[in-house]
Amino acid sequence: MGYFYILGTILFTVYGQLAMKARISSFGSLPAPLLDKFFFLLKVVFDPIIFSSFFSAFIASLFWMAAMTKFNISYAYPFMSLSYVLVFVFSAFLFKEPITMYKVIGLLFVVVGILISSRSIS
Repeated sequence: MGYFYILGTILFTVYGQLAMKARISSFGSLPAPLLDKFFFLLKVVFDPIIFSSFFSAFIASLFWMAAMTKFNISYAYPFMSLSYVLVFVFSAFLFKEPITMYKVIGLLFVVVGILISSRSIS
């Protein structure tokens, strides 16, 4: 069950990032004047999709708290790096973001790091 909690944390985190990116583009750039920034961000926060990304982060936090009852943080936290991999893959498909060799190599290092850190040495 502990791995389900980690998976829930990852999936809700990834959804939140992708939903925010998908929606924020429709609002345009952040304005320069301070007061305009405030009103811009206020409008963005109450957009239903943006709000769902914040809610998703909250749900991910609940899953993470549950995961912390099952695992040491030094064991569980490296799995959170899988969110980088998933965001990269989905952003390439959904947003047509470029896939470069440097990004692929970097993600391979992340995956190798997860595999190494998930081994317990007694």
